[in-house]
Amino acid sequence: MTSPYLAETLAIEGPDAIAFAQAQLSSRIDDIPTGQWRFSAWLDAKGRVIALFHVARIADDRLLLLLRGGRAQDIVDAMKRFVFRSKVTLTAFAPRTLSTSAAMNMHAVEHDDARTSLGCDTHSLVIGEASDNAWRLPQLHMGWPWLPDDALNQLLPPMISLHHLHAVSIDKGCYPGQEIVARLHYRGGNKRHMHSVVLSRQVDAGTVWRSDERETLRLLDVVEQNNQYNALAVVADELLEGLHDNTLEIVHEKVCVTFSERWPN
Repeated sequence: MTSPYLAETLAIEGPDAIAFAQAQLSSRIDDIPTGQWRFSAWLDAKGRVIALFHVARIADDRLLLLLRGGRAQDIVDAMKRFVFRSKVTLTAFAPRTLSTSAAMNMHAVEHDDARTSLGCDTHSLVIGEASDNAWRLPQLHMGWPWLPDDALNQLLPPMISLHHLHAVSIDKGCYPGQEIVARLHYRGGNKRHMHSVVLSRQVDAGTVWRSDERETLRLLDVVEQNNQYNALAVVADELLEGLHDNTLEIVHEKVCVTFSERWPN
């Protein structure tokens, strides 16, 4: 089993915290009730995903963001360029442990100075207590991607099904990358989608396979359990044409990829 992931977290707080996050992040932030969380992302001007977050409203004027890949300090340093005169403080915390605990209602948040628990329906994801990987497989099967470093700043929201996660909004107003999100939503054009797959052997998260210099498959999180290698992968639609038994053999890598589920944009 891969070594446990660490929680990279940051806080956005102050009188203008909600307005600042509403203007920067891709989902609605202003209607998250205190004690709830929601998926969101920070996009660049070309609509590519810089970071994917759980955004927990832990007080009326304070948000705690858990990154699903990437470094909190990098995000804080980049976001500070957009603060201007807003009354908001951005703080990156030292990495903490992540672990799995008892079931909690989806999107519920329990927070104190020692730990934060995020409700994920069948389980809860706990920041700052023990350390384990048990949460990773159920979240993989729910289509919740964890982005390896090489995937940051590379993927458009529909490639990792952010509409499925309610992590992007079409009608909330302007935010970085919003025009690209709207164009892809209304006009289409995305030709890569996220799939749940099973690999015939261990392959590292972040691995990219290409054909004629074009990216055809990119592995995101890879989870091993009972000698089975489960993964989320961003796959070019053309790669699935004519597959037999939903299995792709990548001969030069000596690995078979079996496709089990695809999520909508």
